Amino acid sequence: MYPTKPKIGISIGDINGIGLEVILKTLAIKEVRDRCIPIIYGSSKVVSYHKNIIWVEDFPFQPLRVGERPNPDRINVVNCWQDNINITLGKPTDISGKYAIISLEQAAKDLKEKVIDALVTAPVSKEALQMAQFPHVGHTEYLTQVMGAKHSLMMMVEDELRVGLVTNHLPINQIASTISKELILAKLHVFYESLKVDFGLERPTIAVLALNPHASDGGLIGNEEERFIRPAVVEAKKGGMMVLGPFPADGFFGSGQYKKYNGILAMYHDQGLIPFKTLAFGGGINFTAGLAGIRTSPDHGTGFDIAGKNMADHTSFLHALFLAIDLARNRNEYVEMHANALIKREKPAELEEEASADNLEEDAGR
Repeated sequence: MYPTKPKIGISIGDINGIGLEVILKTLAIKEVRDRCIPIIYGSSKVVSYHKNIIWVEDFPFQPLRVGERPNPDRINVVNCWQDNINITLGKPTDISGKYAIISLEQAAKDLKEKVIDALVTAPVSKEALQMAQFPHVGHTEYLTQVMGAKHSLMMMVEDELRVGLVTNHLPINQIASTISKELILAKLHVFYESLKVDFGLERPTIAVLALNPHASDGGLIGNEEERFIRPAVVEAKKGGMMVLGPFPADGFFGSGQYKKYNGILAMYHDQGLIPFKTLAFGGGINFTAGLAGIRTSPDHGTGFDIAGKNMADHTSFLHALFLAIDLARNRNEYVEMHANALIKREKPAELEEEASADNLEEDAGR
């Protein structure tokens, strides 16, 4: 158990979008501040700019230098830069991309070094990141590399609904050639371990979706199910995982089958996210499983069309922050519990055998 409130880092995302608006609205809730120590990575100047636009009143924040100890009773704002920035609300720019990267890099560094217990990332613009020469597709790919993970899993979460992806931000014409038995197995292992460690499920069940319509209809519509997906499911079962499938994706959610499983593994982005957002839009959370640190984010984008208008709904960001708190506690408790379980305790019979052996040695030496 954490002896104190967990430290939750927050990267500010695109300064021209709604990221800081949903951050400010979330942290203005006292219950949130009672449950964690929030640490925003950005600039007190930029935070003040957005605070004045949306008129958040209860927002007691304290500026910090990089590496300075956070105040457990305040909202901490780490000044990752001192520059005066031109904010162009509602528009992705190279400037907004540059400072989104700076915020993310410092937050990721602190997550890796365990300065913070979890990280919540506000939305970024992939267009702005590209303008700023960011060499990654998005948060998930960047954090996977920085945290040194061989495999991570993009997981969408809303209460008991958890959807993981075999492939993330990949063009449709590259999906079939990317999927393999080894990749599916790697994602299943990450999914299964995360359900146990992060969500506290002792024997989680996972449903695997097919790639092709009607699960290929016995090979009439593609053959990826027989070549890659079914063999991966069979091997996962042999390894002790509770995995079933592949299921035809078209009727899986509409029929309510998804309710029977702790997790659903989809083959590609839209296959998993279209039904997920239909069922959970506005309250869903993006969680990157398989990392050495906890990272969550809201399930929406930068909202450039409503930036600066005080219209953004902060529900998803609020849920992302609460999930980060819960996952950090769950993982910490799991590690502590299993560390204690590994302590080998000598049995009375073993102690008696050792004592007898000692006596025999003493007798032999006389």
